[in-house]
Amino acid sequence: MAKVRKKRTEYTPEQREKVLAAAKAEKLTAAQVQKRFGVTPVTYYSWRKKSGVTRRRGTRTAAAVVARTVTGDLGAQVRSEVQSKMRQIIPGIVRAEVSAYLDSIFGTSGTRRRRKK
Repeated sequence: MAKVRKKRTEYTPEQREKVLAAAKAEKLTAAQVQKRFGVTPVTYYSWRKKSGVTRRRGTRTAAAVVARTVTGDLGAQVRSEVQSKMRQIIPGIVRAEVSAYLDSIFGTSGTRRRRKK
C-alpha cells in the first residue's frame, strides 16, 4: 500500500510574518511553533534565516554590547566582560587540574613509559 502524503501548504508572506512575529514576541521554540501554527521546524528555521533572524540564544553581537554600554548599564557590561574572560580561561584550568589528578593516580607526568626490549 502506498504511503499517503500530506498536501504541501503554501503560506503567504503575511502569514509568515505573523508566525515569525508571534514566535519572536513569545520566545517560542520550533516545536512550540509547530504545535501552535502547524509550521514544521525546518520551514520555521528557513523563514527565520531568510528574514535575517538567525542569531542563537544567549549570544551577543557587538552592536548589542555597544547598545548596552550606551545605556549606561555598567554592571551588565562588567558581567559580560568577566563571563567572556572566564570562557577563555576555564578550559585551560580544567585541563591542568584533570592532568594533575590523573598524574597523581597513575604516577606519570603525562608521558608514556616505553618498555625495554
